[in-house]
Amino acid sequence: MVSVPYSDMAMERGYLRDLSRAFAGALLFNIPLLMTMEMWEQGVTMDRWRLLLFMLAGLPLLYGISYYAGFSKRRGFVNDVLDTAVALAVGFTTSSALLLLFGVVEWNAPPREAIGMVTLQAIPGAMGALLARRQLAGTGADEGDEDTASYMGELFLMAAGALFFALNVAPTEEMILIAYKASPLHILALLIVSITLLHLIVFRAGFAGQEEADRPVTAFFHFTVPGYAIALSVSLFALFVFGRTDGHAVQGFVQTMIVLGFPASIGAAAARLLV
Repeated sequence: MVSVPYSDMAMERGYLRDLSRAFAGALLFNIPLLMTMEMWEQGVTMDRWRLLLFMLAGLPLLYGISYYAGFSKRRGFVNDVLDTAVALAVGFTTSSALLLLFGVVEWNAPPREAIGMVTLQAIPGAMGALLARRQLAGTGADEGDEDTASYMGELFLMAAGALFFALNVAPTEEMILIAYKASPLHILALLIVSITLLHLIVFRAGFAGQEEADRPVTAFFHFTVPGYAIALSVSLFALFVFGRTDGHAVQGFVQTMIVLGFPASIGAAAARLLV
């Protein structure tokens, strides 16, 4: 009889706990999208090259989240790649199971439709899986385990947070409706409010994990302005991927980009709180 060292058994139990938490994170963060009709339709109708672009853009994003968070305590390039791969598997598994459970994907559905719907949901599910350790772990579970992000790392995390929030509303018709109902004054006010909230959440709200701003003006131009530019860029990318820029005049999709930039900027501000 071969005995298994206690340390190996503890590591296996710890990894199984991390994996179960990853599934919980995928569920927690992906439920709104899994139950959104526009996401189902996009999975069916979206051009396959747009879907491929979405996946290709998502891979480095997932690796970056794995580097700063990861659903397990294992660190290093190889482990971060493995965590990214496992998170993707969790995202695909969770999306497939729930879309089947909801009757959105049927067993006899054409492969193109089924694969499209599941693939589109897998990236946000994988993001939730990677964020699970930081968000669902008990107090002190990972004490001393947080990586300090560089300036470029902070900007990357802002992009990840912006995308995560933008994905929840980018596929919906309401973004187009709000943009076209809004006057130029509404759009300008929304832009100002977005920038103001981004700055306040990052530097003034007093949340755990927020940044310190010894020089408010410098902080505004060093983080807030680039953060909002990132939120707008992420919004434009999401609108393009979902075909929301097609057939619209420049003014129309710029207004839609600013409307989507509102939740995206909140996500950018909350990025360090998430990770």
